[in-house]
Amino acid sequence: MRIRSLIGRRELLEVARTELTTRPGVLFYGPPGIGRSMLAAALVASLAATALPACTVLRCSPAKDDAGLPFVGLVDLFARVPESCVEALAPEPRAALKAALLQGREPEGDRDLLAVRLAVLDVLRTLAATGPVLLAVDDLQWLDGPSAEVLAFAVRRLDGLDIRMVAAERVADGEQPQRPHCCPPDTAELPVPPLTDDEVAHLVAADVGADLPPAVLRAIQGAAAGNPSYALELGQAALRDEAPVGFGWTLPVPRRLRNPLLEQVRSLPEAAQRTLLVTSAAAHPSLTLLRAAGLHDPAGDLAEAERHGVATADAGGTVRFRHPMVRAAVYADAPVNSRRQAHALLARAVTEPVEQARHLALAHPHEDESTARTLMSAAESARRHGAPDAAAELAALAAHRTPGDRPAERADRLLAAAEFACDAGQLEEAERAAGSVLSESGSARRRVRARLILLRNAGQALEGAHALIADGLRDAEGDPEAEAWLHHWAAVRGLLCGELGDAARHARRAARQAAAAGDTDTRIGALATLGRVQSLAGEAVAADAALEEALALVGGVHGGPESWGLIRMRAILALDSDRVTEARDQVVELLAAIGEFAGVEEVLATLVALTRIQVRSGHCREALQAAARCSSALTETDVQAAPALYAAALAATAGGTAEEARHLAEQAVRASEADGDRLFLLRALAVLGQAELLSGDPRGAAAAVDALQRVKELGEAMCAADPPLLHWYSDLAEALVVLGETDAAGAVIREAHARVSGDPPGSVLAALERAEGLREAGLGRAKEGAVRLRAAVDRLRQLPLPVELVRTLIALGAVERRSRRRSAARAVLGEALETATRIGAAPLAARARDELARLEAGDRSSEAGSGGPDLTPTEARIAELVGGGATNREVAAELFISVKTVEGTLSRVYRKFGVRSRTALAHAMAVAVLASGAATVAADAGDDGQLKPQVQAVMTSQPGRVRTPRARGTLR
Repeated sequence: MRIRSLIGRRELLEVARTELTTRPGVLFYGPPGIGRSMLAAALVASLAATALPACTVLRCSPAKDDAGLPFVGLVDLFARVPESCVEALAPEPRAALKAALLQGREPEGDRDLLAVRLAVLDVLRTLAATGPVLLAVDDLQWLDGPSAEVLAFAVRRLDGLDIRMVAAERVADGEQPQRPHCCPPDTAELPVPPLTDDEVAHLVAADVGADLPPAVLRAIQGAAAGNPSYALELGQAALRDEAPVGFGWTLPVPRRLRNPLLEQVRSLPEAAQRTLLVTSAAAHPSLTLLRAAGLHDPAGDLAEAERHGVATADAGGTVRFRHPMVRAAVYADAPVNSRRQAHALLARAVTEPVEQARHLALAHPHEDESTARTLMSAAESARRHGAPDAAAELAALAAHRTPGDRPAERADRLLAAAEFACDAGQLEEAERAAGSVLSESGSARRRVRARLILLRNAGQALEGAHALIADGLRDAEGDPEAEAWLHHWAAVRGLLCGELGDAARHARRAARQAAAAGDTDTRIGALATLGRVQSLAGEAVAADAALEEALALVGGVHGGPESWGLIRMRAILALDSDRVTEARDQVVELLAAIGEFAGVEEVLATLVALTRIQVRSGHCREALQAAARCSSALTETDVQAAPALYAAALAATAGGTAEEARHLAEQAVRASEADGDRLFLLRALAVLGQAELLSGDPRGAAAAVDALQRVKELGEAMCAADPPLLHWYSDLAEALVVLGETDAAGAVIREAHARVSGDPPGSVLAALERAEGLREAGLGRAKEGAVRLRAAVDRLRQLPLPVELVRTLIALGAVERRSRRRSAARAVLGEALETATRIGAAPLAARARDELARLEAGDRSSEAGSGGPDLTPTEARIAELVGGGATNREVAAELFISVKTVEGTLSRVYRKFGVRSRTALAHAMAVAVLASGAATVAADAGDDGQLKPQVQAVMTSQPGRVRTPRARGTLR
């Protein structure tokens, strides 16, 4: 296999390297194709290149045909042994070894065989005396008997020698190696496990150089069962396969892969082979099913198959192939007519309607209305029982079996297949079926239905769907129900694209037309969308009214699937109003209710809502789990959703790391931009800003301002004014304060207050108070700032929002610390750290620890003598750069802030130091460092105990301009 097959194997390779630091050998073992040989070769190459660059490598890679040839393994192993090593042996061992290497007569008798063994041992000792030796033996199971005996004799006597061994042995699934005695004692035996499905997907994509259709990839993953060799063969065969990938498509298994897999199968009696074919065609094969299918003696046939290592029936009668790849090979190898006969037998034997219908369709691959009706009935049953993927397959089969003189029925069945495929997240299949109806149907209403499926299939990417909706409205003219459908989709598009006015207008019209048409479901959906639009616009009362009207139509919160979106919406409104416990209870109950019966979009939306609620309620560890469930909900589908990335980023800001949150938020921003989804773009940018703020440094604050300024601009363009947006305004103000842009921060805070309407949630007021308090402190009014921050803390203590409380406590602690109120700062920061640790808010816990460390460093500095005024992080960084000789423009470029901001901040630094010039500032900083004593010097030292360059620059400065060791013009 090619070297890229190391996908999914690097961790095991590293384990093997580590084992060889303390053990004499490593033995990889596993079934055919699992990657033993590749790992052994990679390990040998790695050792030869790094750990043992001057080693002698002796290799042996026997094949099956070599197993009966005496000493052929020894011949290969000694191919690179210098002739001088052999000639240096004593006469008798030398003659015996040369005979074994086909350079003399064949060794005879025990004495000659012992002489060969002693000769090999002596040669290895000679080689080890001049440098490390590495024995590399692949396919140990094919090593001929005499060579194996010689090797086993030698490796037991290598103690104290610099000789290591890397070997690989093929074993059956679940079996242990049979030849560990050919390796040195205490060799590490490492099983090579199957790859995960994700690793198989990555491997296949890398090999074929393209993305295979999802249905094909799922089939490869199922058949290969983690075996990389099988996966690569199947991927290449699928790439070459010209058969259309549709329902009933069979995974192509190339003949060169089938032949070794079926070697034992083809030697079985004809009756046993027929039994195996029927077994391979069954979804859940058992002896009971095979007898019901009319097979004469399935138990006897399977007993014969078990003796040949092909398949077996367990004590409960369940039949299993040795490997899923054998099942695929048996089915692919059979003639088409034999497969149809197998499906016909199973169609009469199975009792489960869905499976029965599938076998019926595969047994009769021709148009037949009776078969089509049976398939369609089974599809509807499958969907009712929470199996949308099976429903989609059966409905598509029903459409294909529909006679050509029934185009209306065929179109209806294709539309059903498309809807079921949407439910299952099979986007390509859904688009193909709906597109077929759209291009072929003469019915305007059916074309409208096809467009609705394509709109749903687009997910969040509705920005470019305007033409699809407009064309649909032309087809729907005069049909109030169809018009209601399309106006509702126009409202959804407007919501996602930030066109709130248009969205509200379309939602109201959809609700009116749906009411006139008696379409309760569409009316409910339109009212729900209207409520969401009104909520985003800050019209909470109107949003509640719309949702209550919709809930009345479904019979309250305990209605059917029609109520799911409404319940979720009510929970989000409760969350925005700080009724966090109520919101969490509603969504947890909803998630349990929808279970496996909801489509992918429904599950994803509910998990995203749950993640938001858990972050706000301080369940940070649970938020990470909910976000992980968002991702896993998409792994079996074609869906790549920005909302899932947003949820993962949001959870990471609460319970992960700032770096992880930043990376995921950037991905969510790109995905939302690609979809044209402004609603989730707002959220993703806000999370990106929060992630950048977690660093607490000017560079992070500058990046936060960039992201949050976009949030502000998008919100203004959308006329949004809901509580989350006001929280993001306060985040923007905080980031501006960190950069020293207090005037801009004040403008943002005033604008946020102007957007507050009615009785705002307490969390909004607390967030704005926090921003105002930090701004006051940034202006040098620390006392006033602390008062505002304490008011925010008091407000948050009345709310179940521990994450917000911790943020505010850290802000208060930082202000108190810089005001030298160390006792107050210690108490506040201690509470912040305890709360953050308890709720699992890892990034905030790190911030609290950092502030406490600064506080302790300040205490030590005070004990040794004052080290000068306490500066904010931005002030300290600007002072450091200016003291090092940087111009204002260079400082602005380094910190991604304006020159005006640098000038304003520098003026405050001058006032704090009591100086009026850059030269005086540099001198004052040097004096401050010297006065601070050993404690501060230690704090400014690097890991090696040397002073940081900027401190050296200040302490060694002479009167005049002070320069940093870094050259001017290279500030980055």
